[in-house]
Amino acid sequence: MYKSIIKPILFKKDPESAHHFTFSWIKRIFNLPVAKSSIKSFFNYENPILEKEVFGLKFKNPIGLAAGFDKDAKLIDEMALLGFGFIEIGTLTPKPQEGNPLPRLFRLPKDQALINRMGFNNGGVEQAVGRLKKRNSNVLIGGNIGKNKVTSNEEAVLDYLYCLEVLHPYVDYFVVNVSSPNTPNLRELQEKEPLKKLLTAVKNANTNKGKPKPILLKIAPDLTVGQLDDIIEIVMETKIDGVIATNTTIEREQLTTPAELVEKIGAGGVSGKVLSKRSTDVIRYLSTQSNKAFPIIGVGGIFTAEDAIEKIKAGASLVQIYTGMIYEGPGIVKRIKKGLAEYLENQVQ
Repeated sequence: MYKSIIKPILFKKDPESAHHFTFSWIKRIFNLPVAKSSIKSFFNYENPILEKEVFGLKFKNPIGLAAGFDKDAKLIDEMALLGFGFIEIGTLTPKPQEGNPLPRLFRLPKDQALINRMGFNNGGVEQAVGRLKKRNSNVLIGGNIGKNKVTSNEEAVLDYLYCLEVLHPYVDYFVVNVSSPNTPNLRELQEKEPLKKLLTAVKNANTNKGKPKPILLKIAPDLTVGQLDDIIEIVMETKIDGVIATNTTIEREQLTTPAELVEKIGAGGVSGKVLSKRSTDVIRYLSTQSNKAFPIIGVGGIFTAEDAIEKIKAGASLVQIYTGMIYEGPGIVKRIKKGLAEYLENQVQ
């Protein structure tokens, strides 16, 4: 039904309007008493073989919703009904910010991809906490944190520490995002010394908490081999808990959408099918070169169970989806879980 009816309607709207339209209808429909139980029943598929413990947390399944879809924690309970094993909110910043000017989200249907230059648009970490306090589901929550656009890189650590402090009681793990291409100069924080300083500060603040939460680093797919080697060294040295590979890419070479259209769209990060191979390559490199020293969450171009399995074979412990759900619909979660369970059952036979 999604591909034949709902998707054509949504794709007639501009992408960001479609996103807000979807949010409003999910909020209405998913909370109707009869609809809520029906939706949960329809999308429900759990299998003990999918259960996994990673960085000290027990996941009922390894399929997560990537950051960016529910930035402000507005649909935690509703998205949990779709069967996600975990949901990542954010990127959240200390102060609310509008993000970059419209339009800033674009579809590339020919490539099953999106280009976004959202710019960390969010209502601020304190608003998100207000919603997290009221949630009813027990799905695991990740808090993806960043810096405000007006904050200089020299002062960035203060923004990350503020978000950590405010969010700490309400999320199960943290993600330090220094890899978005849509906040000016943010990716400079991926360089060795600034990154080491930032992660050390976040790690120390977290350790001083009564119950420290896992700390992960989200990296770009556009890093060189040398930079990936630095990432491995820094993760090992700072003793953070894992890596999310990868964020969106600034590369355009793999796109089959006409170059003049892509050029007209302008700057932004590309997600979707075209990111699949590169993100898998990064996962494999980190896993192999580190001798599987830390867990990796794989994200980028996951549309099918086979895509998820490919990431897991490369070294990912968990995976996340976003663009795949836009193109394939909410049933993607159940289909991936069933396919992955079948694969794992065959492995143990």
